[in-house]
Amino acid sequence: MIEKEKITQGVVNIFKVNMGLKSGEKVLVVTDAPTVEEWMKHDSEKLTDFVERSVLAKMVYEIAKEKFPDCSVEFLTYPSIGKHGSEPENEVGEKMKASDVAIAITTYSLTHTEARENASRAGTRVASMPTFLPQMFYPGGPMAADYRKIDEDSRRLAKLMKDGKKAIVTSPGGTNMKFLTRDGRVDTGIFTEKGAWGNLPSGETYCAPIEGTGEGEIVVETGWFSNLKENMTLIFKNGRVVEITDGGKVGDEFRNLQAFDKNEEPYISRRNLAELGIGTNPNAKKPDNILEAEKIKGTIHLAIGDGSHLGGKVSSDLHQDFVIPRPTLLLDEKVVIKDGEWLF
Repeated sequence: MIEKEKITQGVVNIFKVNMGLKSGEKVLVVTDAPTVEEWMKHDSEKLTDFVERSVLAKMVYEIAKEKFPDCSVEFLTYPSIGKHGSEPENEVGEKMKASDVAIAITTYSLTHTEARENASRAGTRVASMPTFLPQMFYPGGPMAADYRKIDEDSRRLAKLMKDGKKAIVTSPGGTNMKFLTRDGRVDTGIFTEKGAWGNLPSGETYCAPIEGTGEGEIVVETGWFSNLKENMTLIFKNGRVVEITDGGKVGDEFRNLQAFDKNEEPYISRRNLAELGIGTNPNAKKPDNILEAEKIKGTIHLAIGDGSHLGGKVSSDLHQDFVIPRPTLLLDEKVVIKDGEWLF
């Protein structure tokens, strides 16, 4: 059960510190809800997590309405889109565009969608919070981190990423990937400028690898992806996934999404190596929640699918991150991170 009094200060801080909410502005809190099909498909544990997140979004709306009475605060729920990066119904995008601040507390991410992109272009400040948990608001949690220090560290790291640099990512778990980078970008949790957007909790530096350059293997380790009971390996050639081995039921889900026997859209774009991300939030700790895990200082995440919202060229209905613990990162043969320790 969510304890409203425990999250109230964290919610107020989001609007004041992270979003820079001003008197008279329009706020939208948006969430997704399970469809009838998902009620039949998912087990009770997953449905409980889903529904509790929708309830959390409603509480955030109620707190915002109470604490910021001089602002217009609206709540919107919509049917689940079923996977990260798929487009919601049109009303969601239209209402996001019409708002000054949009908070998306969802199970399936709106981050890499045209709905979010168009809202940002219209000037809306957007915080995308897929798979967010109430505990992230608590003292010592990732929302309680020093976001000014995160901003400083993230920008320092971004300077090391340059267009066309050769990156090598390895890990004790077996990940071994090579690709070319683009210029680094940051997601620091400070979204006070018009059109600013990112995830909360925040704390990462990222880029979209140059298409067609990714070669090697990503090993997704147990404990670092929800419901993953055995390691899963994604094999890349020419910048695309060509095979997924092991991973049990999670592996089966991704093999179905990729449909390697089909060579048309949307399957081709789902195979794209879409992102290199580096976590910079020292308070992030939870490994099996992707939103928080990808922000853990000392980790790297690599993603497949859509890279167009990160500066890349491939658009897709999927954007899926995989977090790599204890990584080593080389940029043009210079060791930047070794076994999860920063060396810059």
